[in-house]
Amino acid sequence: MGSVCREVITLQLGHYSNFVGTHWWNLQDASLSYDPETPPGDIQSDVVFREGQTLAGHVTHTPRLIAMDLKGSLRTLRLQGSLYDAGKDTSAVTWGGSLTMHEESPPVKNPFLEDLDKLDKGEILDEADILSSAQPWHSAGLRVDTVNRQLAKVQKGYRLEGSVKVWSDFLRIHLHPRTISVIHQYNHDGEAHRLEAFGQGEALLQGSVLEELEDKLHFFVEECDYLQGFQVLCDLADGFAGLGSKVTEMLQDSYGGRGILTWGLVPVSHPDSTPMKDLYHQLNCALGTVHLASNSSFFCPLTLRGGLGRRPSSPTAFPHLTYDPSLWYHSSSVLALALDALTSPYRLRNNSVPMWQVADSLAVSGRKVVAAYGALPFPMMHGSSLPDALSACTDALPWKPLSACSEPNDGRCYGQWTTLKGFEGQRLISSLAPGTQPPTPLHSLHSGEDVLASYIRSFYPTAPLALQLVSTPSKLTPPFPQIFSQSLSVEGFLQSQPPLPGSSPTVVSSAPIMTSLQSAPALCPWLSELHRGASAFDIRRVASSFLSQGPEITDYQEALEQLRLLARCYRNNSDGVMFSSSSEDDED
Repeated sequence: MGSVCREVITLQLGHYSNFVGTHWWNLQDASLSYDPETPPGDIQSDVVFREGQTLAGHVTHTPRLIAMDLKGSLRTLRLQGSLYDAGKDTSAVTWGGSLTMHEESPPVKNPFLEDLDKLDKGEILDEADILSSAQPWHSAGLRVDTVNRQLAKVQKGYRLEGSVKVWSDFLRIHLHPRTISVIHQYNHDGEAHRLEAFGQGEALLQGSVLEELEDKLHFFVEECDYLQGFQVLCDLADGFAGLGSKVTEMLQDSYGGRGILTWGLVPVSHPDSTPMKDLYHQLNCALGTVHLASNSSFFCPLTLRGGLGRRPSSPTAFPHLTYDPSLWYHSSSVLALALDALTSPYRLRNNSVPMWQVADSLAVSGRKVVAAYGALPFPMMHGSSLPDALSACTDALPWKPLSACSEPNDGRCYGQWTTLKGFEGQRLISSLAPGTQPPTPLHSLHSGEDVLASYIRSFYPTAPLALQLVSTPSKLTPPFPQIFSQSLSVEGFLQSQPPLPGSSPTVVSSAPIMTSLQSAPALCPWLSELHRGASAFDIRRVASSFLSQGPEITDYQEALEQLRLLARCYRNNSDGVMFSSSSEDDED
């Protein structure tokens, strides 16, 4: 018998957060199944999806989601969506004067969106046009599981790298009419009226923007029976950091006791960046980290940048990925794949761990900033066992930084949550013949949990550790980019033999993932670097326009002091107690 469904409401604040969120929702949609003969997977989809009906009475499943972005960010996506479309607006025009009509050509849809339109209309596609997808057929009244089986026969490879301009260019699901919120005060494109500074975002949450957000929140909250909390994806490097700070403050005030897990998203690079814009990005990251951490159960930055300063090191590289760090379409897919595993513990059908419990195990003694790491994919040989895979990584952990925070090198960690997702069909323990000497201690253990715990404790002997093993893999259906090396099989496992020369490229359709959330001393230099970068100059002289709409200089200075004290919480000799402002400064 499954556990009670504890619902989660997702908020996506900003354009890059919507990029990551779109990939994440596409991954969730790919795992939906409505076939009663198919055993349910590990993930309980109703935690993040809501059930509804179209005007024609067809059952729908749409994300329990509020997505905020700027004017001009939707392109071909309609604000109200088309799932519950009642037809065109026939309201009368009340203007009595003369009218001049200016017809503007609509944005051109890429091949993927064109195919989704064909499927929504019930048109029959040629076999060459078939793709594997699920949710868009809800409005056509088609059984998703039946359509999936039919369409899975052939997968069309979409190459959208040159056509993706905004996140809706690769959105494969229908959204609820109350999901999208467009902020008309600022533009997505162009140089004028850009949401660039923290104070601009803070000032937005009032008037009509606040009323609309409260209305949407009320709608989604009211239909939840056991709301466990909110997962917030928020752009950290632009003005959405300020808006997110106010939104999480409102959530904390209005829904106290619920979990608020906030992920601060930063792309590897920004288009049309300048030295002054880079400075703004650094200041937004510093202020956003302080305020988002204060208002959340925990705060985790997510980025593939080599650092959040103005001169970062090289982007994070993964041994079996060939992604382009400069493409938001690529980098956001990597972070979404990691986020699929990072958010699994509180979305499980059985043995689910509530959001608040995940946060409490990590955010101890004021340390509410955590760092993420990931092995994407987890290097496991097809047909081998978990002890085999881990014993091949005895010199170093297999994961890479996902928060621009280096791995602890002293074995110190205040708390860690590790998830292994997608080992379906592989053995978690060794299958040695009786009397055979185990090649490593890992091969003598009798459960996957014991194997993984023993391996991690070899690097962190005394750190508190929580584990989650999830069999179901992340399903990678179009339009997830094919960013995987040819050393992987279709299921994302390492192949024992390299592909033959001239053979067709392998299309990876799923992947095993290992992630780790950590509260560790390594966050001390990370936070200190943020503080030094924002404190290294007189903001009133160098970037006075940054404060033009707030915060006040005294509030800005207070936030930097809070950032300095937060960094001290993670020092090796710290017991987690917040230091007073009279404490001596951190050493460089």
